[in-house]
Amino acid sequence: MISLRDKIVFITGASSGIGQSCARVFAREGAKILMAARRLDRLKKLAAELEADYGIRSHFFELDVRDRAAVERSVSGLPVEWEAVEVLINNAGLSRGLDKLPEGKLDDWEEMIDTNLKGLLYVSRAVIPGMVRRNRGHIINLGSIAGHEVYPGGNVYCATKFAVNALSKGLRLDLSGTPLRVSTVDPGMVETEFSLVRFRGDRERAAKTYHGLKPLSPDDIAETIVFCATRPPHVNISEVIIMPQAQASPMLVHRH
Repeated sequence: MISLRDKIVFITGASSGIGQSCARVFAREGAKILMAARRLDRLKKLAAELEADYGIRSHFFELDVRDRAAVERSVSGLPVEWEAVEVLINNAGLSRGLDKLPEGKLDDWEEMIDTNLKGLLYVSRAVIPGMVRRNRGHIINLGSIAGHEVYPGGNVYCATKFAVNALSKGLRLDLSGTPLRVSTVDPGMVETEFSLVRFRGDRERAAKTYHGLKPLSPDDIAETIVFCATRPPHVNISEVIIMPQAQASPMLVHRH
């Protein structure tokens, strides 16, 4: 196993859900946690909790990954002691609505494409060259089963996750011959703010998504991610598809 002690782990979308769980799980392993998200108040609270619970150092900053200039400025302006990112977790992402494509809202499309696809690209472009120069690093992209199978109403969201899958494969090819590793972790139903965001704060509708089954938790995904990151150097977990036992496919879910 690779030790993560004192290694810098950079997590986007770290203020909630899977990103927040990753911060905790990697902190438990002794990593130094570099966090970015749009909600700075949540990052401040999380940083204090990580120090209290695990005694580890963290550094955080406000970031909307859709803002290319902000991404470049934030990464290039990191304090020297936080520059050598060892693990990049491209977690920031979202979904909006379940509209059929002919009735789709263009602003929703833009937000999903700009966050899930372009945001991942901006952060990757800013961070990975340093990994290449240092000759070490691991990029872990948060995909989805929506990147493997399209479901009704999922059109543009699924397209962005298919793109994450393709970009991960392309990056693996581009980094061939280097010691860098590239993984995707592609969950099914995880109970986070995902559905609340998708349905723009409609808690009743969001709750129905998980009714009658036990979904995955953010911790389930974070533990999978840390497993990928701690394999021996010659092992690359290229792709993990992880679903709750009650889910057989994006559309086939057993509820009781």
